[in-house]
Amino acid sequence: MDQLSHKPDADFSIEKYGERTAEKEECDEQLLAEYAALLTFYITSVAVLTRAAVRQDRLPKRFSLLDLALLGIATHKLSRIIAKDRITGVLRAPFVDYICSAGAGEVEEEPRGRGIQRGIGNLISCPYCMGPWSAAALAFGFVFAPRTTRFFAGILASVAASDFLQRAYLAAKGKS
Repeated sequence: MDQLSHKPDADFSIEKYGERTAEKEECDEQLLAEYAALLTFYITSVAVLTRAAVRQDRLPKRFSLLDLALLGIATHKLSRIIAKDRITGVLRAPFVDYICSAGAGEVEEEPRGRGIQRGIGNLISCPYCMGPWSAAALAFGFVFAPRTTRFFAGILASVAASDFLQRAYLAAKGKS
């Protein structure tokens, strides 16, 4: 007799997600449908832009190490500017609630609302979550407008280096 015939049917429904966790309230806040919509938008955008780049024969055979370093540093800074910078709070305001200052021109915020509003709030208030979106935007910028994107990425990388030097200066000043 088949061993699988005695097992209950597999249930792949979203409702089963988090069924076994004690953190039910946190689990209930998982916005799987909204995250699926955001992920679908991201993947579709990347696919459309990749297809356009292939058709125009614009995809690079490889990135240079310098371009990868510039892309990495610029991605870091762009995602932090979007997710944490006090000045860009106006862009996040429809999706988040302000909590407090985090120092160095950054803020702590939490997503608000329900549904897609909360899903977007989760995305744009998290620099780690914004990383792939920022990297994709910059990478496709390298493909379709390389000079402009390198210039913009250079500005972002310079600001990231400045941030590091400011913190190093404060740390050195505090130790003297």
